[in-house]
Amino acid sequence: MTAALDEDGRTKLSHPVDAIEWQTWSNPEFPQFDTGIRLEFQPPEVRERALALIEASLSPDGFRLVRDMMLINGFLGEVVGLETILIEFSYNFALYGSPDLVEPWGRQLFGHHCAVNCLVVEGRMVLSPVFLGAEPNEIDAGPRAGTAAFTDRIRLGTDLMAALPPDLRAATTVYRRMADPEMPPGRVHPGDERHLAGAFQDNRVIPVEGLRAADMPERPRRILRELVESFVSLLPDGPCTARMREIRDHLDATWFSWIGGHAAGDVFYYRIQSPVLTAELPRLRHPEALPHPHRGPHSPRKRLRPRLAGTTVRLSSGPSMSLRPSGTSGTRPTPRSTASRASWSPAVSSRARRCLAARTRGSAGTASQRQAGTSCAPGWASPEAHARFHEDAEALYEKQREDILARRLPVDK
Repeated sequence: MTAALDEDGRTKLSHPVDAIEWQTWSNPEFPQFDTGIRLEFQPPEVRERALALIEASLSPDGFRLVRDMMLINGFLGEVVGLETILIEFSYNFALYGSPDLVEPWGRQLFGHHCAVNCLVVEGRMVLSPVFLGAEPNEIDAGPRAGTAAFTDRIRLGTDLMAALPPDLRAATTVYRRMADPEMPPGRVHPGDERHLAGAFQDNRVIPVEGLRAADMPERPRRILRELVESFVSLLPDGPCTARMREIRDHLDATWFSWIGGHAAGDVFYYRIQSPVLTAELPRLRHPEALPHPHRGPHSPRKRLRPRLAGTTVRLSSGPSMSLRPSGTSGTRPTPRSTASRASWSPAVSSRARRCLAARTRGSAGTASQRQAGTSCAPGWASPEAHARFHEDAEALYEKQREDILARRLPVDK
C-alpha cells in the first residue's frame, strides 16, 4: 500500500506505534481529525490495497459487515442528497508502526458509523475499540437492495429478554423507556446518546448494571454466549477462538443490562459488560429516535423507515484499553505499545471514585422503589450517586478530548 502513495501520502499514512493519533478516531460524518489519509481522495489502487489490508485482519463475516457499513453510508448519502459528504469511502485510514511478526503494529479505519482499530503484538491480534452503525440498517433500493446489518444482534438481544423469567427480566431492565424520566441528567449524551464506550472514552470505568450471567437460567446464558460471539466474530478464527475462551472463563462475571421495551418493533439499548469485554447496541426507529447531531439532514426523509442501529465493542487490551467494570479485581494485560500511553487519559476524578465506592448490590432499584419515585440504576447506593457519576463521565469526556487536541501534532493545511 505504501508503494502506491507518494511521499506526502506515506507521511500522512504512517505514525509511530505509540502515537497519540490512535485516540483521535471518531464516527460523525464531519471529520474531527484528519489522521491518516482520506480514502475518498485516493485513487482506486490505494483504496483497494487499504481494503485488502482490512480484509486480511478480519474474518470473512467481519469484513463483510465493515464493507456493509461503508456501503450503507453511501446509500444514506444518496437518499438524503448528501453524496459529497456521505459516500462509500468517506473514511480515514492510518498505519501505526511497521508490519512485523514480533514488534507491535496496527491499522485504523474510521469515519461515519464505522471505526475499526486493530493492533498486532507478537502475532496476537486485538480488535478494539470498534464502532459500527447503520442508518438505515437496511438498503431497500438499488443494486445492493437487501443489504442489512445487525439483524442477528437485534434478534439475539430480544430472544435473551424473552427467555428470562419475569422477575429476572425486570432486574435486567435498568430503565423501561429510552427517554425515561428516572434517568439522571447526562444519561443520554448529546453525541453518543446511550452509548458509554464510544470515542474519547478510553480507560473509562463504568459500573455494572442489570443481571449477572451467573444468575441466569441455562437457556438465557446460552443465548448470551451466542450474542457475545456475534460481537467477537469480526476477528479471524484463531484470535476469535482465543477471545471466546477468555470470555467463557469470565462468563459468570458478565452482566447484561437493558433499556426500553423488548416486544417486537420496540426500540431498546443493551450492554454486555465483563472484565474482558464491553459491547453495546441501541436500536432506534424513525421518527421515535431522539434528536441526534448526525441526524440533522437525515430525519426528515420519510424513506428512512428502517431502523438505526449501532454497536460499540471494547476488549481487554488494544490501542486503547477496555472499559473496566467497577468492582472487578486484578490487572489486565497491557501490550508494550499501550504501556507508554497509560497517562494519556485523565484519571477518573476522586468524586467519581467515591461514587463507585458507594455502590451496593442491595435493594436499590427494586420495583417498590421505582413506584415510590426513589429508584436508581441497580447497583447504585442512591439516585444522587448515579447522577454524580454521569456528571463526572461528561467532564471526563470533554477533558479527554481537550487532552487529545492539546497533544495533537501540527498538520499542514
